[in-house]
Amino acid sequence: MLLPPLAATGAACVALDAETWPQAAVLSAGVAAALVAFVRWAAGRVLGVAVPCLVVAAAVWVFGVVEGCGTAFYGIAVVGPHVVSRLPRRRGAAAVALVSFVALTGLARLLITRDDLPAELVSYVIVPAGVTAVVTGLMFPNQRFYGLVAELERSREREAELAVIRERVRFAGDLHDIQGHTLHVVRLKAALARKLVHTDAERAEQELREIQSLVGDTIARTKELANAQRRLNLSAELENAKNLFEAAGIRVRVTRAADVDARTGEQLGQVLRETTTNILRHAEATSVRIELTATGITIANDGARPGPLPGLRGLSALRSRLADDGGELTVEQDDGWFLTAARFPAAGDGTRGTTEEGDR
Repeated sequence: MLLPPLAATGAACVALDAETWPQAAVLSAGVAAALVAFVRWAAGRVLGVAVPCLVVAAAVWVFGVVEGCGTAFYGIAVVGPHVVSRLPRRRGAAAVALVSFVALTGLARLLITRDDLPAELVSYVIVPAGVTAVVTGLMFPNQRFYGLVAELERSREREAELAVIRERVRFAGDLHDIQGHTLHVVRLKAALARKLVHTDAERAEQELREIQSLVGDTIARTKELANAQRRLNLSAELENAKNLFEAAGIRVRVTRAADVDARTGEQLGQVLRETTTNILRHAEATSVRIELTATGITIANDGARPGPLPGLRGLSALRSRLADDGGELTVEQDDGWFLTAARFPAAGDGTRGTTEEGDR
């Protein structure tokens, strides 16, 4: 946001102050040093280019004093504060040294010319030193502000990780409910059948039939859980997704254009749950849009990482399941947005009017 105004201000200084092409080239070097320092400062690596940028900016200011270019201090007024604010120690002494250098260099102008000394004093000493001092002073609270923003971003990432962990814990609890008791009963019945196999074969056979029935029931219930079908409700999944995104600091907008039948709702709930987990784990999203229609669901999020379309195994498995039921799952990535869409052409039409649940 700040780079274009900085570049425009520097270009205006060059255009207004340079009288020859050599002067324009030198002043442009100062502007370039300022922009490089700003970009590296924003990336947290300004100290890596501190020395060359300071040397160039200081040399341009000395040149401007000699040649009568009053705006030549622009480079040092940008580079200096950004470097000083990132010093590990003695930043106060460095700030004083910076402002003193700008002021003393400007005073040398009074030794070069004797014409209109008050105007020269203002143009080459008071204004450059004052601007440099103000910018340097503002950088210290600005640095703390960016530190706070970075901490908030780390907190948002931790919230997203916690949301994923909570979902995993919930899934683990459901899995334990299904398998824990059943496996314990199977173990006891298997031990009993082993004891009865030589003394009461009929009773042992009955125990084995019950074991087979328990195992079959457990397998079916586990498949339902793996497919997110056990007690799955699309409305509940929409609410759960909103809560997870909001906990992670992500704006979410849900649009419901129609209701869907129970079977389709289960399938769409699976897609929504898997996509929610992928967004929290793999994206740096700030905004999510969810649209539900009578024939499908669309989830779009920003913050998609650049590069080829990632291989998301969970969505690949869902694509096969939806295809078995006549549905279609598509994923697209374009200009920082990732879109997941599930469609059931044969789904029943809903009768509910469009409602929007707004930004969260």
